[in-house]
Amino acid sequence: MRRATFAYRLLAGVLATGITGPALAQACVQPQERSAFEIRALQSQLMVTALTCSRDQDYNAFVNKFRRELGTAYTSIEGHFRRTSSGNFQRARDGFITQLANDHSQDGLRQGTAFCPNSVALFQVALAQSDMNSLATLASDRNILNPMIAPACPERAAPTRNRPAASTRAAAQAR
Repeated sequence: MRRATFAYRLLAGVLATGITGPALAQACVQPQERSAFEIRALQSQLMVTALTCSRDQDYNAFVNKFRRELGTAYTSIEGHFRRTSSGNFQRARDGFITQLANDHSQDGLRQGTAFCPNSVALFQVALAQSDMNSLATLASDRNILNPMIAPACPERAAPTRNRPAASTRAAAQAR
């Protein structure tokens, strides 16, 4: 119980000091970025569960199994903030990660004593996944809290190939 109280106080302290950074950029999110944000939300939920419910070994198993996928997701999130944040992308990225941890911590506080029974089973389900797509789908299907609510970017039209100009009127009409 002391560990959970410490974790909640630590996260509350982060909120109180204003380290959350600027409001989350509401620029559009590309499909691979959306998956990365979902994976990061799942990781954050599992981290808060590990701290609150003394499930460090489960969290370590998750991180070890999906080390590459988590790194790829982090890189994609960083790319999003490089693309959408004017100025200091690190601050925007760190603000998002802090906001995510705070949201999950606050959700745990709202659930009270039901938090651990409600959350611990997520480790088994997460560890049963096989890749980034299944992790992102799990986070989405389980409706894991995620403050990144920006809309999807519009799909880009495929580039058109420029055809050389027709050399005669007849050739142009034949096209």
